Amino acid sequence: MITLKNVVLRRGTKVLLDGASVTLNPGEKVGLVGRNGAGKSSLFRLLDKTLHEDKGDFYVPAQWRMAQVAQDMPETDLPATQFVIEGDVTLLAAQQEVAAAEDSGDGERMANAYMALHDAGAHDAAARAQSLILGLGFRMDELDHPVDSFSGGWRMRLQLARALMCPSELLLLDEPTNHLDLDALVWLEAWLKRYEGTML
Repeated sequence: MITLKNVVLRRGTKVLLDGASVTLNPGEKVGLVGRNGAGKSSLFRLLDKTLHEDKGDFYVPAQWRMAQVAQDMPETDLPATQFVIEGDVTLLAAQQEVAAAEDSGDGERMANAYMALHDAGAHDAAARAQSLILGLGFRMDELDHPVDSFSGGWRMRLQLARALMCPSELLLLDEPTNHLDLDALVWLEAWLKRYEGTML
């Protein structure tokens, strides 16, 4: 579980959290509501460890994998499907280990690496990525278009698909419905209902 106990978080001279305490249990889905500047995004930065509490106790299980939507605009000529696949950090690590194992010539290491690659879902990674992309409103003929051929809003949909591709126990979604039309919103809601981890 995630716990904050009497947490104080400041940005410059502004106090965003003052004695905040909360417990999030595994599998809970929580929505944050507040005015702009209230500290919602800063709380996300605390959870992903890009910010640190000024006072108090904060705990996220060390073994929890976290996924979140990158807020930057992707600039890459990777095909959309490959870009989303690369959101799966477990799969990427397994692919890198296979390459290293093959270079080493160590048969046992290669066997273990290929087993890890199988366990990471390499066999259906493209299908899983394309299912996410299509669910978010892209057309079949766009699956292999370069990412930088899309407008900003569509690139942010690809960032969302990339986050959903990443296996996780904690999913952080900061304003995930930006850039989504009604069909994509309905699809995302259904996907999130099936998500088994903790979601904020």
